[in-house]
Amino acid sequence: MAYDETLATRVRDVLSDEFGVVEKKMFGGLAFMLRGNMSVGITKDGLMVRVGKENHAEVLAHPHTRPMDFTGKSMKGFIYVAPEGLETDDDLRAWVGRGVAYAGTLPAK
Repeated sequence: MAYDETLATRVRDVLSDEFGVVEKKMFGGLAFMLRGNMSVGITKDGLMVRVGKENHAEVLAHPHTRPMDFTGKSMKGFIYVAPEGLETDDDLRAWVGRGVAYAGTLPAK
């Protein structure tokens, strides 16, 4: 299971004030769970963000994004952000914030 440990550290820093974050190995990488729901994750060197089915098309209009196709089929509600879209801390905070915001709308598991 290979993922970018530097990116993982950056995500941990962004989530440091978030209560109850749990790290879990998922999707061949590392996922960050909030109340039992995945918010963001790291696969190889990119960020996986849970945005919800209703936001899927709108979020894909952003640069450096693509559908999450882990199974070979697009998984609506999840997207990948390429490393180029995560270069600044503000970029990373914005993407992690989207995942946290969406996970916050889901019932705890």
